[in-house]
Amino acid sequence: MTHDNPTPAINDSTDVARAPHRAGGHSPNCHALPALNEPAIDCSPLLVKTRKFQNARKVRALGLYPYFRTISSAQDTEVIMNGRRILMLGSNSYLGLTNHPKIKEAVKSAVDRYGSGCGGSRFLNGTLDIHLDLEEALAHVVNKEAVLLYSTGFQVNLGVISAIVGKGEYILADKSNHASLNEGCLLSPGEMLRFPHNHMLALETHLKKLPPSAGKLIVVDGVFSMEGDVIRLPEVCRLARRYHATVMVDDAHGIGVLGRNGAGTADHFSLTDQVRMIMGTFSKSLASLGGFIAADAETIDYLKHHSKELIFSASITPANAAAALAALKIMLAEPERIAGLWRNTERMKKGLASAGFDLGGSRTPIIPIYCRDLLTTFQFCKRLQEEGVFVNPVVPPGVAPGMELIRISLMATHTDDQIDFALGKLEQVGREVGLIDR
Repeated sequence: MTHDNPTPAINDSTDVARAPHRAGGHSPNCHALPALNEPAIDCSPLLVKTRKFQNARKVRALGLYPYFRTISSAQDTEVIMNGRRILMLGSNSYLGLTNHPKIKEAVKSAVDRYGSGCGGSRFLNGTLDIHLDLEEALAHVVNKEAVLLYSTGFQVNLGVISAIVGKGEYILADKSNHASLNEGCLLSPGEMLRFPHNHMLALETHLKKLPPSAGKLIVVDGVFSMEGDVIRLPEVCRLARRYHATVMVDDAHGIGVLGRNGAGTADHFSLTDQVRMIMGTFSKSLASLGGFIAADAETIDYLKHHSKELIFSASITPANAAAALAALKIMLAEPERIAGLWRNTERMKKGLASAGFDLGGSRTPIIPIYCRDLLTTFQFCKRLQEEGVFVNPVVPPGVAPGMELIRISLMATHTDDQIDFALGKLEQVGREVGLIDR
């Protein structure tokens, strides 16, 4: 097996070998303790990889580093960065609810009533009545018998897949699935088989080879978070029926975007009864932090007693639960938000396509602009920020090499003027960096 960062041997040419002897005449080594007030010698093989990691430093040296940018305001259609107002086209707050006054008031009330945390896991002392209220409301929206909350969306995928799929069972996963799904698959004692993105023939080829009586989970994103396209769910469900597999959909980017009243991808295709498990998060449309799994009551009860990520993690905070519950109520009461999100999406897509950008196969408010080059992607991102537009650069391993892109995501609360301003800047900078013709 080869490694990206092999550990070099420690030999006479290293600093360790040339270091001065300590009292007693012994040469320093990795097992010797440093004298008081004497610096320790760093000879840990484990940390060699961290010393050799240079990629981020190289990008910083070019002045193009685009990550961990500091925002000094609420996540809204415009944010404050370095004292300057910037148009936000990189947020997953699809319904524009993160700064909604009703949600902020619900958070304040929850903290006043319950305090800042739960002091334990749901399994023991950390279940509040507000958790049950949120689970009941979510079950109603996605039309499932029961829901179970987790502290983050990432934990949902880790905890559900690893608990459900056992030894001798199989997971079939789309290669463009979110990293949390992949990690959940790797935690499972079952065998993971991956198929090319949205490639139903490849999925069926895998299924044909598996024992008919073996447990099989097909796990897919509903909306793919980088490409912005949608899973071919009718075909997935057809194959699941034919080969006796169970379907789980990660709908982190589908809840609040697709389906009746934002119920998600399964509802969009009228396949809720055939998708056995629906996963969602609160950090996108629902203006909070946390996640959930929706399924039949027996599956939820099984997870309550077998999912380590639930049992051994502190429960979602009262503030987060209150925010998600308030956001859910607004989503249901104001369907015009979803309609506005789609109007904004079409306006942006039409303008980008007219300018000549490559948008791939996006069918949602996630709009990729394909750059297909790492340096161009970083340059595009930096110049847009200088022009007052915040976007997200996506490079490997977020996408395959050669598929580098700028990820734009729309909110229901973006105005026509904001979208038109963005289109002008995108076209201007796109020509500068050579993505579209001058």
